Amino acid sequence: MPIKNKAKFFRVVLGNIVILATVAALAAVTFSGGRKTPVRSEPYYSGKSDSKVSLMINVYWGTEYVEPMLEILERYNAKTTFFVGGSWVAANPDMLVKIRDAGHEIGNHGYYHKDHKKLDVEYNRKEISSAHDAVKSVIGTDMTLFAPPSGSFGDATLEAADELGYKTIMWTRDTVDWRDHDADLIYRRAVKNVKGGDLILMHPTECTVKALERIIIGVYTKNLRVAPVSDVLTGTVVA
Repeated sequence: MPIKNKAKFFRVVLGNIVILATVAALAAVTFSGGRKTPVRSEPYYSGKSDSKVSLMINVYWGTEYVEPMLEILERYNAKTTFFVGGSWVAANPDMLVKIRDAGHEIGNHGYYHKDHKKLDVEYNRKEISSAHDAVKSVIGTDMTLFAPPSGSFGDATLEAADELGYKTIMWTRDTVDWRDHDADLIYRRAVKNVKGGDLILMHPTECTVKALERIIIGVYTKNLRVAPVSDVLTGTVVA
């Protein structure tokens, strides 16, 4: 084929490729109702650390058990993350200050303990941002970790969390302490086969307080350390 004809041929092919790409893009917009599909992060079920775990404590109730938990954590120089509900913060600002002053990380647990999977993006955003504002008004902290109440989330939850600059946090192992009031069972669920990067879910209950010291010792005997969720996610060295 002569050089002139080759050039013309390649121009035609290139033109057709451009046309096809344009048509495909228009079709995608049409079938999506003119809206782009949002890019969202996936939730975290564990961290990157091979030497640390976190005892993530979700708080909406059990306020009377928070201080005993703080005392046990302090005894073993263990820092962790408390995920607090906004309505709880409004009723217990002094306790939030105690948690912060003890050196623990504060995470977002929504404002009213809603089922976030059933909420649209706007309502998810409202729940997360209202809790954020409640905490910031008391201790000035801008939280970055969100634990959906009851572990319930949907695409709208992840989209709203992303928009607000939050990582969505789930758990590796659940002590189910809110249901099973058995300190021995809580202990076994927390430490059996525990490994670095685990996120261990618990709540402020009487039996959790009874099990907490043994849990921390059990973690330490595995040559692991208790650390805030953010440190476990990234593998950051804790001083």
